[in-house]
Amino acid sequence: MFQDSPIYDRLIAERGDIPTQVRREAERVSRDLEFVMQPGPPLGHAPAPGGPAAPAPAWQRGALPPGLPG
Repeated sequence: MFQDSPIYDRLIAERGDIPTQVRREAERVSRDLEFVMQPGPPLGHAPAPGGPAAPAPAWQRGALPPGLPG
């Protein structure tokens, strides 16, 4: 866009090529998000090979402090 502009060249020399740095960081974040958003079993929750799957934890109501409605 501004590659042939002496002002742009001077700004890059003084401050660095910020638009390129931002673009690279945005591409890195996008790749990281694609990896994280891939479907699959949650880490650390896979059943043991050859064994039965552990039952899902049951929701339990905790005790309420006195005076709070249940």
